[in-house]
Formats: sequence, structure tokens, C-alpha cells
Amino acid sequence: GKGVEKDGGKAIHYLEEAAIGGHPIARHRLGLIEWNNGNNERALKHFIIAARLGENDSIKVLMDAFRNGLVSKDDLAAALRAHQA
Repeated sequence: GKGVEKDGGKAIHYLEEAAIGGHPIARHRLGLIEWNNGNNERALKHFIIAARLGENDSIKVLMDAFRNGLVSKDDLAAALRAHQA
């Protein structure tokens, strides 16, 4: 909020707590943070987990990553199967 310092470390900590607790959007956001920090492999793992938890935006990211050769067909298929279950 206005007049409040941002604490990125705390934000990541709480996102990690939520992701460990099974929150798909938190997992997706961790993927975005990792991607923006250049940790693509780690980011893709977050997106796969989020997709398996039903997060639609993660499916879109994984489809794009597959088109660009960053995700295997098997990983994408497994994420899609779990997402649809």
C-alpha cells in the first residue's frame, strides 16, 4: 500500500508457504518469479505443478514452452492429463 515498504523476500516466503500448501496460483506466481530471474528449469517445474493443480494460466505457459522446445511432449501430456482430472 501507500507509504509501506515492499519486502520481496517476505512476499516470496509467503508464496512458497501457500504453494507448499497446495495453492495453484501461488505456485504459478513462483514460476513467473523464477522465469523473470532466468531460472527457467525451476520455473517450468512450478508451472507443471500448478497446471496439475488446475491452474489454467500455467497450461498456457507450458503450451508456449512446448512450442519453443522447452518442455517435453511427455511432461506436457502429463500436466494436461492431471489438469483435466
